[in-house]
Amino acid sequence: MVYFADRLWNFSALPRGNMDFPGKRLILVCHCILNQNAVLRGWERARGAFPFAADLMKSGYGVIQLPCPELLFLGPDRPPMSYEDYARLSGYREHCIRLLEPVLKELSICSRKGYRFRGVIAVRESPNCALSERRGVFMELLFERLRELHLSTDFIELPVWYAEGEERDFRKRLDDFLRGKRDES
Repeated sequence: MVYFADRLWNFSALPRGNMDFPGKRLILVCHCILNQNAVLRGWERARGAFPFAADLMKSGYGVIQLPCPELLFLGPDRPPMSYEDYARLSGYREHCIRLLEPVLKELSICSRKGYRFRGVIAVRESPNCALSERRGVFMELLFERLRELHLSTDFIELPVWYAEGEERDFRKRLDDFLRGKRDES
């Protein structure tokens, strides 16, 4: 028995071994997908989290939120910067590597225990979190380590046009991705 707040919880009475609880499926998401407050002021595309994030959590995936390297290095009032600006910023790559260490450790531990890592939901054209065309600084480092650890490097990107209420075909592409299909866009 464990006492939380004003209740006793008997964890030994919880159901065990049900394959639907938990699903042992994991996905990484860029920080701003769950927290648009981390985005540069005026560049936000949702009021808090993107609406599809709720569906993602209902799908049975454990969602691991990556830290925002830009926010943690330069703060919320940072200027808009390009890939090149971040790539030559003194100490920035080392900062990103430090941020990735606990995430990669969690993925490694879970992978050894039979969890299935689906991949990454990234942000297209981000100087740090883009994966297609020009890969962002943070994603370069993440994917280098994912390959070293023999973990999935599959990904889907949030399109630049995506905004709250403007989803077009993104939900279908996300559903397909979660079912194991590679994103071809």
